[in-house]
Amino acid sequence: MNQATDVIAIAIQQSLDQYFNDLDGEPPSALYDMVLGRMEKPLLIDILARVGGNQTQAAEMLGINRNTLRKKLQTYNLL
Repeated sequence: MNQATDVIAIAIQQSLDQYFNDLDGEPPSALYDMVLGRMEKPLLIDILARVGGNQTQAAEMLGINRNTLRKKLQTYNLL
């Protein structure tokens, strides 16, 4: 794990700690989808901006298939 990954992992852990603190004992629901959605959409926006909207380059940078990228963009209404 490189230093950048550590920073991201720490930020996620701190956010989860705050989330559970804010719940004040209430049980969480659909936590996996919530976390992925909060992380995935800004990731897609950032990477697309970095490659000037080129979906092929974005997919390569993300390490996913271009069709998978398009499905994710549709999911988050980014097309």
